[in-house]
Amino acid sequence: MELYLAILIFALSSTVTPGPNNIMIMTSGLNFGIRRSMPHLLGICIGFPLMVVAVGIGFGALFEQFPVFHEVIKVLGVGYLLYLSWMVATAAPSSMESDSKSRPLSFFQAALFQWVNPKAWVMATGAVAAYTTQNAEILLQVLVIGLAFFLVAFPCVGVWLVCGSALKRFLREARYQRLFNLSMALLLVVSILPVVNELRQTYLI
Repeated sequence: MELYLAILIFALSSTVTPGPNNIMIMTSGLNFGIRRSMPHLLGICIGFPLMVVAVGIGFGALFEQFPVFHEVIKVLGVGYLLYLSWMVATAAPSSMESDSKSRPLSFFQAALFQWVNPKAWVMATGAVAAYTTQNAEILLQVLVIGLAFFLVAFPCVGVWLVCGSALKRFLREARYQRLFNLSMALLLVVSILPVVNELRQTYLI
């Protein structure tokens, strides 16, 4: 249960923080409204969990061939998450203005965007590497991680769509954006503590 909770915390904190997906869906909501932006929202909420599963299956095949590589990837995954936490915590307040487009992204455009989204890659590889173990079925673990992202995607990304204009005004003030980013960064760190503790017990005791 502790590990499942950590996965949910990581999924929640990493999904709700500002990034390409959230900024794009926010501006889409402002420019096109909720109804016209629904395909864009669904593309993110379904496309990213599918990406996580695809990345996880690839890792599973690699772990079967080279079991020791799993521990290496786990350490690198923790490093990625700490790097992401640092980047979120130290992100400089910035304007979120965006040029209007003639039409919102389609479902498939938003889903395919995940594969060129740097934050999506960091989240997917970091989560799979950090929250899977060799003692259980890789596919099942990956599906659990994908499900966690699916469950949090709609409320976390949806709030940027529904409350886009209000959230945009709130984050425009530097001190509030810094506080928000710092809070999310701390949640990211808390989410990987069980994994760090597992590595410590394995190699230091």
